[in-house]
Amino acid sequence: MLQLSIIIPALNEAGCIRDILRQLQALRAQGHEIILVDGGSCDETIALAQALVDQLLPAPAGRALQMNVGAKAASGQVFWFLHADTRVPDKAARLITEALQQAGSWGRFDVRLSGDKLLLRLVERMMNWRSRFTGVASGDQGMFVTRELFERVGGFAELPLMEDIDLSRRLKREQWPVCLRDTLTTSSRRWEQKGVLRTIALMWYLRLAYFLGVSPARLAMRYDQAA
Repeated sequence: MLQLSIIIPALNEAGCIRDILRQLQALRAQGHEIILVDGGSCDETIALAQALVDQLLPAPAGRALQMNVGAKAASGQVFWFLHADTRVPDKAARLITEALQQAGSWGRFDVRLSGDKLLLRLVERMMNWRSRFTGVASGDQGMFVTRELFERVGGFAELPLMEDIDLSRRLKREQWPVCLRDTLTTSSRRWEQKGVLRTIALMWYLRLAYFLGVSPARLAMRYDQAA
């Protein structure tokens, strides 16, 4: 089995960080490594995570920058980037290994949102369908990529937003992603706190603006205003 380096950027995630790290301990026992890159948390994230990771690294806040810091310190053959509020399939390591050995050099999982609202089922189906159709993965879908390909395309561009889309674009020029139908479950907190329809409208606006050439810095300001 390929060795995974599981890289998790975090910032003030005390409410959920132990859930994902505890779930990942079985993979750690199999020889995979867990790297948490903290962007300056002022809650108990670091204290809660310390004993449950192989490396706990500091970095300036920003997902792209934090994930690049983790990748530079990683020893695995495959990088698997996860959000701190994610739950993963029990057989995730085997699924990733089989996908990369049989079908490609990078990919992602389908995503499921944690909430019970029926509208969230539509949102997650749209996310998965769009990704399968366009070859673009989102961070919520647990992107995985071989070290060789990640380094060849230059890693994450250190953008304040849309870093996952930017990386997907460069990766798919090399190879179309493996789209696994097994699901990760990610928190629906942002959808439910701000309203599902409002969040859908915001995310589509940001994506469209990005594709039309609006700078990620301006989009990040708009995102922060809505947060």
